Amino acid sequence: MKYIRIPKDRVGVLIGKDGETKKTIERISQMHLEIDSEEGDVAFNEQEAKDPLIPLKVEDIIRAIGRGFSPEHAFRLFGEETELFIFDIYDYISKKESHLARVKSRVIGREGKTKRVIEGLTGGFLAVYGHTVAVIADFESMDIAKKALDMLLSGSEHPTVYRFLEREMKKFHLSRHSRHE
Repeated sequence: MKYIRIPKDRVGVLIGKDGETKKTIERISQMHLEIDSEEGDVAFNEQEAKDPLIPLKVEDIIRAIGRGFSPEHAFRLFGEETELFIFDIYDYISKKESHLARVKSRVIGREGKTKRVIEGLTGGFLAVYGHTVAVIADFESMDIAKKALDMLLSGSEHPTVYRFLEREMKKFHLSRHSRHE
């Protein structure tokens, strides 16, 4: 059995309205999920999976929902080319609540601008929840998204991060374009 704990306030999202999210995960993965709503514990039997990658994908989907993603965004992790990465903000700052709030707002940006810019340029999704910043992106743009977030979390100025993102994504699209010619 594989056990994963998610925040209790995210259990309802994992279960979904009328159990729809849980049922969708079970239908796609062909594995039964046991969810303890009191503790936030989720368990599933990896042996039920027909494909050895499915338990890893299900674990990532559960973690993604636990870190603040909508089920729709988390379900992208069923795809072949998509992955999840979670930053712990405490790796960058002392455990003072005032520092945590400041760094979270740096990642989100004024009226959500920074989050939107990173998502728009990388094609990924960000979730800022608790003391974490999580990103779902395809393999190719994940490294760029991770570097941009690392820069922000380390204190780089927003314009510096935006320029980095624009430069790297331009290089990425050019190299991708030249491969398809």
